[in-house]
Amino acid sequence: MYRKFLGIAVVASVVAAGGSAAEARDQIRIVGSSTVYPFATVVAERFGKTTNFKTPVIESTGSGGGLKLFCSGVGVEHPDITNASRRIKQSEVELCGKNGVNDVTEIKFGYDGIVIANAKSAEQAKFTKQQIFLALAKNIPDGKGGLKENDNIKWSEVDPSLPNKKIEVLGPPPTSGTRDAFAELALEGGCKTFDFIKAMKKTDKKKYKAVCHGVREDGAYIEAGENDVLIVRKLEANPLAYGVFGYSFLDQNADKVQGSIVEGVEPTFESIADGEYKVSRSLYFYVKGAHVGKVPGIKEFVAEFSSEQASGEEGYLSDRGLIPMPEAERKKFRMDGEKMANNISF
Repeated sequence: MYRKFLGIAVVASVVAAGGSAAEARDQIRIVGSSTVYPFATVVAERFGKTTNFKTPVIESTGSGGGLKLFCSGVGVEHPDITNASRRIKQSEVELCGKNGVNDVTEIKFGYDGIVIANAKSAEQAKFTKQQIFLALAKNIPDGKGGLKENDNIKWSEVDPSLPNKKIEVLGPPPTSGTRDAFAELALEGGCKTFDFIKAMKKTDKKKYKAVCHGVREDGAYIEAGENDVLIVRKLEANPLAYGVFGYSFLDQNADKVQGSIVEGVEPTFESIADGEYKVSRSLYFYVKGAHVGKVPGIKEFVAEFSSEQASGEEGYLSDRGLIPMPEAERKKFRMDGEKMANNISF
């Protein structure tokens, strides 16, 4: 069965096959995306100050790590909510079902862009998606209709128009939703500009994805964990390096780092909102139905997060870099949120 909450389809809403409902905990526990973490933290702090509920405890684990914890079971030892900077995968839906987490609500609350940033003291870079792919993919075209291991050491080897400096990009690990979105939007976007690879999608989807999403492991791409603060510090210390993270974090550190221009478009609030900047994605959080009504404040926290004062065009989250959804979409989400708060089945 499927139902809707805040305008988004529930992942899998059926009667729980096992596990006890959460009880004996009076504080919401949230895990997940490092990109969503700053937004969720602001909402949680305000929620704690303006209601009679305790401030939710939030842990930044990455989207994949958060969904793994979230889907591990029902009960006080498991999280109530997980944040994600990508949509839940089918394999994660199956993990949830296997562990009795069968009533899961997906909530989309805004948009974010993915940027390739460098130190403010360095020259602003201009990349195409194809150049990004040729710089960071594990395997690239060999010029003979086949593939080879990426042997580009300098940006100028990718394209003579790029700087004659070593390729060094700090970014999130495979468990991160930002990494997944970067692979899908930037790497694959450049990958499919090569006709023979694009054709591979029809004949061998598994190989196509491996080629287009595979990130090199020879030191050119450096996994920096889920700590975007660390990436910014390293970019400040090394003006020759670049870093991959969400626009919201770029916005918060605009005095230290700058976003690269991709396909002729600079990452700005406006360019992401109107869809001109193509390396952008939706932001979500997932709510465990079995914990609603058992752990105090879940419905109220969700209502605050999706409210106009938080996620609207003039909402306090836009001050932190959140790109609001269109007005009609936000209105529908609020209406459905009110229905849930009043325990109306739909």
